[in-house]
Amino acid sequence: MNKVFFYFFLIAFSISNAQDSLAVAETPKVNSIKYTEKDIWIDSDTIEAKTFSKDFKKKYSDSDFVYEQKVPEKNLWDHFKEWLAGILRKLFTFDNPKTAISVVAFVLKTLAVLVIIFVIYLIAKALISKEGQWIFGKNSNKKVIHYSDLEKNIHQLDFEKLIAESLQKGEKRLCIRYYYLWVLKVMAQNHYIEWDIEKTNSDYLYELSSPVHKERFSYLSYLYNYIWYGEFEIDEITFEKAENSFKNAIKTFSNE
Repeated sequence: MNKVFFYFFLIAFSISNAQDSLAVAETPKVNSIKYTEKDIWIDSDTIEAKTFSKDFKKKYSDSDFVYEQKVPEKNLWDHFKEWLAGILRKLFTFDNPKTAISVVAFVLKTLAVLVIIFVIYLIAKALISKEGQWIFGKNSNKKVIHYSDLEKNIHQLDFEKLIAESLQKGEKRLCIRYYYLWVLKVMAQNHYIEWDIEKTNSDYLYELSSPVHKERFSYLSYLYNYIWYGEFEIDEITFEKAENSFKNAIKTFSNE
């Protein structure tokens, strides 16, 4: 038994020594390499210094090079739309605030278009009727008197006859027009004004020197403009009051 153990130990020791000797034999040998100054390569190429041009920043001033976009500040109009959008959200329960703002923008644009169309309609109507002043208000002192062929020389007209014929036809507005032209005729004959077919009511009012005459003529111009340019039929009471005012003015300017 002891011999067997001895032989086993001897075999194991031999194998161990054989492995150690193989490990030592397989270790590579490193040869040391020595470098001298001759082996060092020196870069002798010429280096050209580069510089930026003075205006190089202009090439990068385009919006494509702006990476930080500033949020525009809200003005009063934006706050007004948001306020309307808030009311719409309460009334119609919009879940998305952007949807309410879009609806408000659409409504405002629609109203703007309707207003523009209405203004164009007013201007067109004024041009057709040749009475542009009524758009901005009826100013009795700035009305332009448009004369027909019959009325171009008021000094040759028999206004009493024309008024009587108009009354028979029931044309009260035309009667008021003839009364007004009759007043101008009398004022021109008595040298209160200088009649000219191109003059306006304000021109005649400016020529009057007496404050009383100015006040009287201003009221008559108001009546004339209200009735004639108003384009509506007047009742009997209104016509009689206006007719009496014109008759008194004709009498006054004729006798003074």
